[in-house]
Amino acid sequence: MALLKGILGRKLGMTQLFDETGKAVPVTAIKAGPCVVIQMREAAGDGWRAVQLGFEEVKATKVNKPTKGHFAKAGVEPMRNLSDFRLAEAEGLEPGAQVTVGIFKAGDKVAVTAVSKGRGFAGVVKRHGFRGGPAAHGSMSHRRPASSGATAPARVFAGTKKPGHMGAVRVTVRGLQVFQVDEGNNLLVLKGAVPGPVGGLVRITQPVLRPRKSHKVKIVS
Repeated sequence: MALLKGILGRKLGMTQLFDETGKAVPVTAIKAGPCVVIQMREAAGDGWRAVQLGFEEVKATKVNKPTKGHFAKAGVEPMRNLSDFRLAEAEGLEPGAQVTVGIFKAGDKVAVTAVSKGRGFAGVVKRHGFRGGPAAHGSMSHRRPASSGATAPARVFAGTKKPGHMGAVRVTVRGLQVFQVDEGNNLLVLKGAVPGPVGGLVRITQPVLRPRKSHKVKIVS
């Protein structure tokens, strides 16, 4: 299959499994796919070559008429989630085809994208890791951010670490390794932690690693 390895899924949670040496490995289980090919995007019309995958069927009453027509053109049932994945070539892919976890194998390195857990309004100690002030009774600044900078500009510079909304942002973790693939149960087990809450939507891809540029060294005698 010419598809750049990618799939959508739901995070099931974390546990631990044992590898061939008997060592306990922390893993995250993901129910990934099966995803359905909805549309093929071409460089001529869309500006890039990609495939649009759909995940999780939804009732037809939950989508509007233009969206129904989009799915009807592909000859598939309406899907709750859609995502585009880049392609090197478009051979062997047609609307209606299924993509399962079988495209991955144990040992593959993948990148996982999801929306991180929302933490609400947080102070600088929790949000940015500030150490805080003295804990003595006379201290008036236990967990405050203290100075905001110089007074001459009469404003706070953009990017200053301040209290505010924490989490609920798109996060990508790269370099996670596939530990197990259970195609029968649509399960993908990854080593390590995956962003987002249990039940959260995740996007799993195998990015193309570009070769490093070689620098020629000139030896002067």
